[in-house]
Amino acid sequence: MQMKVEICGVNTSSLTVIPQAEMTGLLRQAHAGDRAARDKLIRGNLRLVLSVIQRFGGRGESVDDLFQVGCIGLIKAIDNFNCDLNVKFSTYAVPMIIGEIRRYLRDNSAIRVSRSMRDTAYRALQAKEAFLRDHQREPTITELSKALNMKKEDVVFALDAILDPVSLYEPVWGEEGDALCVMDQVGDTRNTDEHWLEQIALKEAIGSLTDRERKIVRMRFFEGRTQMEVAEEIHISQAQVSRLEKGALERIRKQI
Repeated sequence: MQMKVEICGVNTSSLTVIPQAEMTGLLRQAHAGDRAARDKLIRGNLRLVLSVIQRFGGRGESVDDLFQVGCIGLIKAIDNFNCDLNVKFSTYAVPMIIGEIRRYLRDNSAIRVSRSMRDTAYRALQAKEAFLRDHQREPTITELSKALNMKKEDVVFALDAILDPVSLYEPVWGEEGDALCVMDQVGDTRNTDEHWLEQIALKEAIGSLTDRERKIVRMRFFEGRTQMEVAEEIHISQAQVSRLEKGALERIRKQI
């Protein structure tokens, strides 16, 4: 298990954890310019980085690279954390670390997104980080769209466009036995065998109608025309259209 041995020359089994009671004091010292306190905060929160990068395993990325990028997110969190708000440091740091790793993965992704869409997404991410820095929580889409003066739909579309692709074989849950993968939760209720059989049966049933009946069915149920509009189109009365339509539907039901 490389996560528990050595990453970037760091023996992960020997990492220390800073007690919560010391965190606030060290953060205030670091913000006052104490480099020793800042270094201690970084070393004492490397386990937090390790826990985050485990979420991004199985993507073919170097664990060393992800760890270094995660450390950048950790340092940003240390430098920008607001000690006056009643929020745990880890609550603020984890989204910062994740954001830094996701930015790295996007920049190195083989999937290309248009420049304008990428710029919009980066603006949204910057606004998200600013909101997180000021409020110690992630913004809602409504708050984000208001900060950017953009429609909510545009913000969501831009952020979705730069999401990392997920393998259908990526496990999402598992205890004993086989793991549950993404593909096990993906369902297609439209392109099923039953749906295709129904489509074939319907096509054959409509094919058995007369030319006039097929035209009435097409205009009524595929074009959304009223019986009066159909009557004017084929030059018969509305009552005749109603009678022909009723007979055609009855024959279709029987054949299906």
